[in-house]
Amino acid sequence: MANDTVLRFDSVSFEYGHTIPILNEVDFTVRRGSKITIMGQNGAGKSTIFSLITGVNKPESGSINITRGQTIAISRQVIPRSEAELTVRAFFEKCFEEKIYDIDPRIDAVLDIVNLQAPHDRIVKSFSGGQQARLLLASALIQNPDILLLDEPTNNLDKAGIEHLTQFLKAYQKTVIVISHDSHFLNSFTDGVLYLDVHTRKVEQYVGDYLDVLKDITVRIEKENRANALLAKEIQAKKDQANMFAMKGGQMRLVAKRMREKAEELEEDIVEVRKEDKTIRQFTIPSQPDFVGEIINIQSYKVIRNHKATKRTANIILKRKQHLLLKGPNGIGKSTLLEALASGEAEGATITDGVRVGYYRQDFSTLNFEDTVYESLVEASSTHIESHIRAVAAGFLIHADMMKTKIGSLSEGQKGLVAFARLVLQKPGLLILDEPTNHINFRHLPVIAKALDEYDGAMILVSHVPEFVEQIRIDQTLDLDK
Repeated sequence: MANDTVLRFDSVSFEYGHTIPILNEVDFTVRRGSKITIMGQNGAGKSTIFSLITGVNKPESGSINITRGQTIAISRQVIPRSEAELTVRAFFEKCFEEKIYDIDPRIDAVLDIVNLQAPHDRIVKSFSGGQQARLLLASALIQNPDILLLDEPTNNLDKAGIEHLTQFLKAYQKTVIVISHDSHFLNSFTDGVLYLDVHTRKVEQYVGDYLDVLKDITVRIEKENRANALLAKEIQAKKDQANMFAMKGGQMRLVAKRMREKAEELEEDIVEVRKEDKTIRQFTIPSQPDFVGEIINIQSYKVIRNHKATKRTANIILKRKQHLLLKGPNGIGKSTLLEALASGEAEGATITDGVRVGYYRQDFSTLNFEDTVYESLVEASSTHIESHIRAVAAGFLIHADMMKTKIGSLSEGQKGLVAFARLVLQKPGLLILDEPTNHINFRHLPVIAKALDEYDGAMILVSHVPEFVEQIRIDQTLDLDK
């Protein structure tokens, strides 16, 4: 029934900066109480749809209709830099236009929902990536919205956090729209998919979960290919007949002309087969050449429990071709340890002089957001050969028009691809990776896993995605929870 529709896009078009087309006459509807997933390639414009729903951006044309009285709240991908220095209490107070005088009990209640204990006077940036993901979710839930928008909510969450979120969403009675690349998570609660096609810039609406969508798309492509193959065969037959009749001359030339016209009519019936999202090219991260012996030595580290740090001893030495996996729940100190190691400031750990460190941070704060993509890649390159830089970039779907774009204007997924391109150009001796699957299109993950598996320098990896880790050679594991 029409009354069940809470959100409708009618022929909505949008251009980023009035120069880059993102959406082209998009139509879709969302029903009250449904659990909808938005999927599509990195940079296709998924987060743009959220910004249009919340009114942050306005469409160039078309209309967005939201049922009167419906409230909307969004759980963003990352904590904005402008809010990183806020206390937990101030962070939640910013969720409301008017002052909430008795906000502390509400904060406690919503933190309990996301399974997080957090002192209200603690600074937001001091939390781990997984804890920040829970704060972001809680900041949307505390508003008790009719339409809940979740942008990559599983990023940085450990297994327990994802399970907790999944059960919450299954029980949530209101409308939920989720952007995610985690198909297993989505398939557990989704009842509809909006698939944003990066090629046509339109949204295709499907009933069912993402596995159903893949099946529908595969059947459609096979059907279109079969139909085109039959048409091609018939077109060639008409052209052969036309040539044969033309050679006979006389009245047969008229018959030949009709045959050619028929062939042209058939060619117009050939459909453009649906293009699938492109996958990044196979790549290798070259390691620092001619480096022999010990690369990093870890004799002690700190774990964080109940917001307090405790020192522990270790005996970990990494040389070339040795990969270490760091494990532990959200908030135990994995990202803190990686950051200290990458900066050379970790107590109890030593990186051998001369070792080049390639550091992939989950929040991309190693990137200068004011740099263009080209400037960022040049800065990371060990050779500064332009043709090589552009060739590497192209392999990560970073094309000429994107090279002039500022890092800060990219989608989170595109920032991730730039970060990987930088690692290829940098040729590090030690690779430190903090949640490298976050924001990345699932089609790219097997390619990335293969590159990490084959990396022949020393590597330290943090990832909460078991199926990703299983594809990578791991020589040692340090579980901070034990």
